[in-house]
Amino acid sequence: MNIEETINNEIKTAMLAKDSKRLEALRAIKSVILLLKTSPEGLTDESVNKALQKEVKKRKESADIYKNQNRPDLETEELSQANIMESFLPKQMTEDEIKSELSKIIASVGATGSADMGKIMGAASKIFAGKADNKLVSTLVKEMLA
Repeated sequence: MNIEETINNEIKTAMLAKDSKRLEALRAIKSVILLLKTSPEGLTDESVNKALQKEVKKRKESADIYKNQNRPDLETEELSQANIMESFLPKQMTEDEIKSELSKIIASVGATGSADMGKIMGAASKIFAGKADNKLVSTLVKEMLA
């Protein structure tokens, strides 16, 4: 069963359960899928994961803004949608797993200092695609090269 069928089934289930919060998040995912179907990128597991990660990131950033503006009602709404969307993404790697992989990458590239950051990030972005946040990876690379 592909992601589109899975989302459609989840939407039906949410409608029957009258779960409006879940339904709203699932419809947002469906919207992303429909946009990908017509995009030059096409509908692949990789493109769906990338798009969902962007959507989750948007919602988390919105939640931070709402938190700063003292709007806990809107903050919880955004975070709940982000959590529902995350459930359709591959499991994220832990910081220790990322560090372990990065040390292998650094050794294979032969990096010695911060000047080699681009080489490492190029290799890391391919390996960690969909499995880790690039911002976290970048931060860890800087720490390891320091």
